Amino acid sequence: MNLKTLGLTLATAFTLVLGACSPKDEAPAASTSTPAQSYATVAKEGKGFTVGAMMSANTVYVMFDPQCPHCGHLWQASVPLQSKVKFVWVPVSFINAKSAPQGAALLMASNPAEAMTAHETSILAGQGGMSASASVPSEIEDAIKKNTTLFNSMRVESVPYVLAKNQNTGQVVANAGAMDTAGLAAFLGLN
Repeated sequence: MNLKTLGLTLATAFTLVLGACSPKDEAPAASTSTPAQSYATVAKEGKGFTVGAMMSANTVYVMFDPQCPHCGHLWQASVPLQSKVKFVWVPVSFINAKSAPQGAALLMASNPAEAMTAHETSILAGQGGMSASASVPSEIEDAIKKNTTLFNSMRVESVPYVLAKNQNTGQVVANAGAMDTAGLAAFLGLN
């Protein structure tokens, strides 16, 4: 193995261990809200798109930045569980200038699941995600700004940030970072 290959292998391993994207400019202070308070706040104030089992009593909130590849991995992991759970994907914007327009395009998509799948496939292939207009309707731009302010107010350190009620325990649980399908199912109490 040459040094270049070793470097790429180490970088990939580090990325897989990290499993989340964080705002670069500041490190948030520890959160003072409980997962249950955050869950209630996101349910009340967050603006997202819903996919999965629409009639499910179990709603899972995922705060994500459209430019985050770890969010793409979580999206892929969630797809097999969408027949059992209602997911609400709440876009925030902090990674770069593409985040807000792509989040807006996803919020306005006629078929959000299809749009998100295509977007995340592009992100994970290193192609930058869906093309989106920089001209965003003011109400959608305001919703993404509000989502981002909400995310920051919870002092969350990274996306994806998942808030859910575990089906086995009934307790609200929170996780910052991506999980595979089995890990997500266990986190949600689906097994």
